[in-house]
Amino acid sequence: MRETLDRLSRLTADDASQQRLTAVKAEPVRVLQIGEGNFLRGFADWMIQQCRTQGLFQGGVAVTQPRPSGAKKLAELKEQDGLYTQLIRGLKNGEPVEETEVIAVFNAIIDPYAQWDRFMALADEPELQVVISNTTEAGLRYIEVPWTPQQPVESFPAKLTMLLYRRFETFGGEASRGLIMLPCELLERNGDTLLECVLKHAQDWGLSDSFQQWVTAHNRFLNSLVDRIVTGYPADDAEAIFEKLQYRDAMLNAAEPYHFWAIEAEPELERVLPFVQAGLNVVWTDDLKPYQLRKVRILNGAHTLMTPIGLLSGAEHVRGLMEHPSLGQWVRSTVASEIIPSVPIEKESLTAYANDVYDRYLNPFIRHRLLDIAMNSVSKFKARLLPTLIAYIDNNDALPEGLIRGLAALIRLYRVERQEDGSYTSTAFDGQSLTVRDDAAVLEAMAAAWNSGASSAAVEQALSRTDWWGQDIRTIAGMDVASAVTAILEQWEDEQR
Repeated sequence: MRETLDRLSRLTADDASQQRLTAVKAEPVRVLQIGEGNFLRGFADWMIQQCRTQGLFQGGVAVTQPRPSGAKKLAELKEQDGLYTQLIRGLKNGEPVEETEVIAVFNAIIDPYAQWDRFMALADEPELQVVISNTTEAGLRYIEVPWTPQQPVESFPAKLTMLLYRRFETFGGEASRGLIMLPCELLERNGDTLLECVLKHAQDWGLSDSFQQWVTAHNRFLNSLVDRIVTGYPADDAEAIFEKLQYRDAMLNAAEPYHFWAIEAEPELERVLPFVQAGLNVVWTDDLKPYQLRKVRILNGAHTLMTPIGLLSGAEHVRGLMEHPSLGQWVRSTVASEIIPSVPIEKESLTAYANDVYDRYLNPFIRHRLLDIAMNSVSKFKARLLPTLIAYIDNNDALPEGLIRGLAALIRLYRVERQEDGSYTSTAFDGQSLTVRDDAAVLEAMAAAWNSGASSAAVEQALSRTDWWGQDIRTIAGMDVASAVTAILEQWEDEQR
């Protein structure tokens, strides 16, 4: 590769990107973004750009990092004048997709730990409307900190409370100056959680009742569910991509084509964030639960279903398993005939969602290691698959063959032995060693359950653990789950002899 390629910036970008950057720099800050990382840049910022290019959104994004450690990435972004390349690649409707776009939505890049006064001054921006955050689940929690509005605090909720209080004072508690908080952290009821934290800080700091009333009455803390795999900088083939682009980009960001955002709010908020008008896969809804349910039962559930038997059969990644002639078909069949009929949501939409999931599983640019997915599989089975198994039995008065096979594979994967270094290992069908990661008490109990050497004894002990499953699942609604699981394990044992 030639060494003469320049780095992406205002001076080296193409004409269209320069024009977009010039336009956004001339517009007011409408969005404050707490999070400089790959996900928000490949999700929310990419969406805002789609709205801007269609003339649906005027205004820019002020981006800040939630923790001091993000300063390096923020500095790199600033060096590129806020520009970065978003790479979208994978499968869409079964067809390969690969496209790049220079994103130009930032009109302010602020390190709050070095520029606290400038960060706080964002509260005075009259046209600021939205706060988008992704501070990880650990960032969206209450941490007691002192009231220090003149110096930076690391806690995101504390930082936001200080910002809101300044806005309240600047505009005299004017109702129209309230903000829309749109957290993207992967917590259920993330908006409710953020509001609770803000009010807790306000109470601890003795902030006025009128401020607290303004927060609850005139600001919106929206619950939302986000879904897109953003893998970030593609180190393995970045140089080849730069050669195609004819410039270098330290902030190059890769993501899959699929994206989905469910926001619990009235559709009228499209006037602020016109995502649906822009043709994006965004839903304004009065209830997030159906979208959370389909993600847990289908996307996450199929992961948990396939992982034990995939590992036992020698598969290493999700894509390889889904391309396996029998295992891939087994996953699809189980989802179609057992999982989808057991989820109380309209079946056509679930089938379309499942097809999107398969495209995501088969994305050649994403390597989902089954060993990583396998971590804490017992608790994952309880949350993701056990409700489906119970619903299927209740609806059909029969056992779901695919789910029972998945449960059997889980019990077989947890036929573990403790090693000298404290780890626990199982053995695949071909004799290869597999490291199993879970709560130490669960692993020790599973090792003890298998000590007798009999599959039936291990199954009886494992399925009777009400502390694992929430109930004894040896028998469910009169159906003998234990015997069905044991029969599969014994069949596998016979095949290995």
